[in-house]
Amino acid sequence: MFRPRTRRLAAAAGTAVLGLSLAACAGAGAVGGGDGEQIVVAIVSNPQMQDAISLQDEFRKEHPGIDVRFVSLPENEARAKITASVATGGGEFDVVMISNYETPMWAENGWIENLQPYADATEGYDPDDFVPSVREALSVDGDLYSVPFYGESSFLAYRKDLFQQAGLTMPDRPTWDDVRELAAELHDPSQDFAGICLRGLAGWGEVMAPMTTVMNTYGGQWFDEGGNARLDSPEVREAVETYVDTVQQYGQPGAATSGFGDCLTRFAQGQAAMWYDATSMVSSIEDPASSTVAGKTGYVPAPVSETDAAGWLYSWSLAIPSTSEHKDAAWDFVSWMTDKDYITLVGSTLSWERVPPGSRLSTYEIPQYAEVSEAYADATLTAMSEATQEKTMVAPVPYPGIQFVGIPEFQDLGTRVGQQMSAAIAGQKSVADALEQSQQYAETVAETYRKENER
Repeated sequence: MFRPRTRRLAAAAGTAVLGLSLAACAGAGAVGGGDGEQIVVAIVSNPQMQDAISLQDEFRKEHPGIDVRFVSLPENEARAKITASVATGGGEFDVVMISNYETPMWAENGWIENLQPYADATEGYDPDDFVPSVREALSVDGDLYSVPFYGESSFLAYRKDLFQQAGLTMPDRPTWDDVRELAAELHDPSQDFAGICLRGLAGWGEVMAPMTTVMNTYGGQWFDEGGNARLDSPEVREAVETYVDTVQQYGQPGAATSGFGDCLTRFAQGQAAMWYDATSMVSSIEDPASSTVAGKTGYVPAPVSETDAAGWLYSWSLAIPSTSEHKDAAWDFVSWMTDKDYITLVGSTLSWERVPPGSRLSTYEIPQYAEVSEAYADATLTAMSEATQEKTMVAPVPYPGIQFVGIPEFQDLGTRVGQQMSAAIAGQKSVADALEQSQQYAETVAETYRKENER
């Protein structure tokens, strides 16, 4: 029922076009001598992407005939600009950084190139080395339409030292009931110490990422296989009540405004006993220069209820828009930035802690990286291998995605529902009222698809 439509995607992106122009981009400028074939690469300005820009002399040595111009923007701006350009056939970019949310929809609408023939023809590239769950999420009918720069799932971090002092044992596979009991034992608001840190900040990529995984493991769905909105189901209500009550009773102060960054700071500074969030937390948690809990933290799979596994799956990946007039040169860059050799380049040139995680299995076999990632490598790979709908959901759904719904409307729908959940966490409304309003939002989306399918 939720099959993407080109006109639907283009309409959703159309509003983002207003006020956006390539000339207004903040970027890193051109890399190279200016006399070669120029490609324009749009990326998110995260630290690891900035590392790629800093290493462009190495790319230039291997490809002296290609000049790279970067357009580097914060995530929300980059997502809006890239979506607007690709959806309307703007043709400004030769390479774009997207995720497993966009990839299947854009592939089905012919907006991005099938990269499987390129990958298969590139000696030593080894696309079979990609983490299987990430590869599958970036593929359509078995072919890759974007290739991963890094990937992540989610797991539960906990303070091994404090658990030992308190005589507590973290189960190998904790349930949410286990988590609540452990959080209650260690919660100490008088010392500004939280039993657990959980996101509460509104947004489809903030509170709704972890909360949706809780909904999944409790048997909840955003929509059922008939395309009916299900945010008012008993399963969703139980999951949301569990999440909201846990963070209200045992979570951090001001949880309704806490996102990934706030929880990272609190946990790294020793102000929380547990934290459920993205596996990418490890590069900061285990960095002695910025964390007081490096070497004191354990990692176990995401908490569950009715399923054997939980957690999410996300990947920042590189794709080539179908409008690019420099596809071969674009692939030269894409393959360079996602190849095994790039991993080694980052580790040996910058540091092994800065290696992009979760993209290739072989990364975890490099001795230097194995040493720095000893505390979390197995937990990360386990989380990513189990991040499938079959393992993390009770009931089948008609959409791709685990912590998101793979339809164009979800950016707006997820944001609106996230606002309701954040309000519930803040105590501004009851869970029942928040879900009633959320159900209305979801029903509007379902009705739109239902009418379209009746035509």
